Amino acid sequence: MRHGKKFNHLGRKKGHRKALLKNLSIALITHKRINTTLAKAKALRVHVEPLITKAKKGDQHNRRVVFSYLQNKEAVTELFGPVAAKIGDRPGGYCRIIKTGTRAGDAAEMAMIELVDFNELMLANKGAKKKTRRRRGGKGKGTAAAAATAVAAKASSEEE
Repeated sequence: MRHGKKFNHLGRKKGHRKALLKNLSIALITHKRINTTLAKAKALRVHVEPLITKAKKGDQHNRRVVFSYLQNKEAVTELFGPVAAKIGDRPGGYCRIIKTGTRAGDAAEMAMIELVDFNELMLANKGAKKKTRRRRGGKGKGTAAAAATAVAAKASSEEE
């Protein structure tokens, strides 16, 4: 029975799962983007987003709490430095999961998880205006120009 099951156990005991999520969190914070399985990416998002929220506050108590989860000074420094500065005004949703297909060996669903404000390509496209779509065959520029040309041709043939 699965009564009260709140999260994916990832087929591991508690200690192994905790170590796995700690290592994935450190990799995500330092590299800003990692490739892993979809199940691990979803579990990692639940694990790392509260840590990023603590980093936004930036006080000493939250730094010690985050260090107790990560046990890595470089990752904590990175999290409370540039990462917290970039996501300071964002109200949540710090990670993006993008499915990348299946793994060749065991057909596991793979995904890329990244910190949202560190993807320069998507930030560059954010400023570009999206082209609006129009229906074909409706009253658009093409049909109006064709109608005006037909009227002009008809008027010129009547003058002759």
